[in-house]
Amino acid sequence: MSAEKSFLVTGAQGCIGSWVVKNLVEENVKTVVYDLSRDTRRLSMTMSQDQIASVKFIEGDILDFERLNRAVEQERITHIIHLAGLMVPVCKANPRQGAMVNVVGTINIFESALAHREQVERIVYASSAAVFGPEDFYDGPVPTRAQLLPMTHYGVFKQCNEGNARVYFLDHGISSVGLRPYTVYGPGRDFGLTSDPTKAMKAAVVGRPYRIAFGGMTDMQFVDDTARTFIRCAEAPISGAKVYNVKGALASIDEVISVIERLLPQARGLITHSDAIIPIAADIDDSELVSEIGQIPKTPLEEGISRTINIFRHLQEQGRLDTRELDDTKK
Repeated sequence: MSAEKSFLVTGAQGCIGSWVVKNLVEENVKTVVYDLSRDTRRLSMTMSQDQIASVKFIEGDILDFERLNRAVEQERITHIIHLAGLMVPVCKANPRQGAMVNVVGTINIFESALAHREQVERIVYASSAAVFGPEDFYDGPVPTRAQLLPMTHYGVFKQCNEGNARVYFLDHGISSVGLRPYTVYGPGRDFGLTSDPTKAMKAAVVGRPYRIAFGGMTDMQFVDDTARTFIRCAEAPISGAKVYNVKGALASIDEVISVIERLLPQARGLITHSDAIIPIAADIDDSELVSEIGQIPKTPLEEGISRTINIFRHLQEQGRLDTRELDDTKK
């Protein structure tokens, strides 16, 4: 196990977080999970019990600064990947709670890094493409430095985090990277509006109808690619408060459904979609990320959907495929 690096992952029981942990463990890097829950359901979708056992779990709230700070100190954390946060539906229903977790929780991460500035090399945190407005607000692919015009509380909170990260570097020299994923898909993605394509893949595997709550174009990012990009940015020798767009495969929801039906012909006609359009530009330019970090992993759409379906099939064969979210009408 690496003696130099020690990663703290917040929100590690979520979709991206579980794949970050999987990749770190496979790289033989010391991995510490700081999360409200000890539920390893998503981790166990792609990791063995021995791999999970190699992870240090610390149960804690991102708003509990003393506990978080103690974990950073005691575990000699050198890199923080901060993914803890509340999604669009929760932030819409309860903006106060959303602001506390998404903004104040992120402040706590930076404050802990500041308290251990000789130890913590870098923070990588989840921003979001939700900082951008609708497609027609922009002319062509949206660059990293385009005007931020979020249409949701969630997007505004992410914009706030980007600004606070910049101030922590200006005031204290704390280096960070904010990444802006869009429609992350793959095993473990089971909550939030843009989780619908993944839910559709799961529904197709079990032979159930499913209606995706939006249509139009989106940017489909296979979760393993997203996780590895977070790790790449954490390990890169970056100084400053950087923010990067993350780009996957630009596709229409009709195209996503067509790929699912091509891979699972028996599911033809089961998956439909609404004509509602998510008010976030889908055509995102990631050239700044590629220029400064290097080529990031980009799984072709059909390959990513195929990998997702195969994992769902394997879990189904083992009797471990959880389909409860297919019954959830809350987006």
